[in-house]
Formats: sequence, structure tokens, C-alpha cells
Amino acid sequence: MTTETLNTDTDTAYVHGYSPVEARRLGDQADTLAALLHEGTAYPPGSRVLEAGCGVGAQTVHLLTAGPDMRLTAMDLSADSLARARDRVSAQAPGADITWVHGDLHRLPFPEASFDHVFLCFVLEHLADPVAALAALRRVLRPGGTITVIEGDHGSALFHPEGPGARRTIDHLVRLQAEAGGDALIGRRLHPLLSEAGFGRVEVRPRTMYADAARPALVESFTRRTFIAMVEAVRPGALAAGLATPEEFERDLAELRRTAEPDGTFLYTFFKATAVNP
Repeated sequence: MTTETLNTDTDTAYVHGYSPVEARRLGDQADTLAALLHEGTAYPPGSRVLEAGCGVGAQTVHLLTAGPDMRLTAMDLSADSLARARDRVSAQAPGADITWVHGDLHRLPFPEASFDHVFLCFVLEHLADPVAALAALRRVLRPGGTITVIEGDHGSALFHPEGPGARRTIDHLVRLQAEAGGDALIGRRLHPLLSEAGFGRVEVRPRTMYADAARPALVESFTRRTFIAMVEAVRPGALAAGLATPEEFERDLAELRRTAEPDGTFLYTFFKATAVNP
């Protein structure tokens, strides 16, 4: 494994923060969703693959599981996240052919056509100009190379019991992410975004996660530990922005938690897009 450090003076807001708790949540989320999101994604031996915005390496280990002999470059803006990613991959995929790059995907340090494939998951939602980021990635992708983009869409959440408080807590997250320059509803926009960035043969397929009492493992791993934990983590930001009082936030969060009880259900849609550099 090798590491490169680049100019990183462009900051990208990450509404969820960089705490150890968030790192664990990202790992739990990736493991829970691996079969759903990574199905159909495997890169041949020797392929030059760029994972843009690798974060703490939660998705990286699943990429390496599906394509252990690819030549992976994993890049992230956060040096702390990159260090966590190296530790995770060293423990779970020792011996992987991987180069770690600390840098900004808006200013990629690679020559044109450096990669055969690009992969990014839950990255565009945090960017103020996702089209510019996608155009930058297209520059370093060889003609005929592919890009795979996975994003969520918090507007797709459907649950029972339905209540205004539960919906309000989700709306707090959507609003805070928008104020930070991102878009928590970006999943529905993947086709036009990729097309505007110049990609061709764009295909978007929904990947739906559903949990109820007949799927207790998913209730625990997805409803509680992935989605509700993500919403709960924005409590400080919501209170600081005056979106709710502590009592109001706790009341509304309790309503959202009801969806993980034995009579609750939860459905969420992810969007997985693939496209080709013409």
C-alpha cells in the first residue's frame, strides 16, 4: 500500500461529522447494505479503479471483496477518515493492491484516462456542485470506461407508524445538509446529473431496503443502527440552528423510533447509476 498527500484547501461540509461513532455507523451501514448495493459491481483483475470519496473505507472493503485483484486508488478529503480507511482495509483485506490519496476530487492529480472505472458511494450528496465533480472524474476516466454512483434519497423514506414528528426529524437532516451545500434528496437526480456531466449510456436502478418484524436483523441493522442513528446524530446541528428545542427533538425522535418496534415498518430507496465515458 502507498499513500500520497495533495493540496486539500477546498473544504467539503459533511453534515454527519467525523466522530468515531459516525465511523462505526458507516461501517455498520456498509455491511448491512453490501449485498443490496454492491450486487453487480465487480472489477476484473488488473483494472485501474478509482474510489472517489472513500471515507473510512466502509465501501472499500466490499469493493476489494468483489474484485481482489484490481488496482485500486482510494481518495478522500479527510486525512483522519483516510487513516481509518487504511486501518480497516489492513485488517479486512491485507495484501490489497491499493494506493491511498489524500486530496480533493475537484482537483484530481491524475492524468487524463488514468482509470478504467470510477466508483463513488454517498459522496455527491455532500457536494455543492456535483456536476463539476462528475466532469472532473470523467476527465481521468478512459474512453469507454465506466462510472458507478450510489446515492440515497431521504424523501423516499416510507414508514409506519407515520407521524409528523418522525417526518420532522428527517426534514431537519435534509435542511441542514442543504444549508451545508449538499442535497439529501440527490438520488432522484442521478440521471440528469450524469448526463449533464457528459456521460453516456446512463442507467439508474432503484435498490429498495425494507424492514419489518419478520426481518428483525434488518430492523436492528438498518432501521435502528443506520437510518435512525443518522438522524439522531444531527441533534446538535438541529438545536444550534433553532430547528427544535431539546424536548421537541427527543419527542419527534421517539416517534421515528416507533418504526423499529414490532408493529413498525420502514422502507427506503437507494439509487444506483452506471454510465460510460463516451
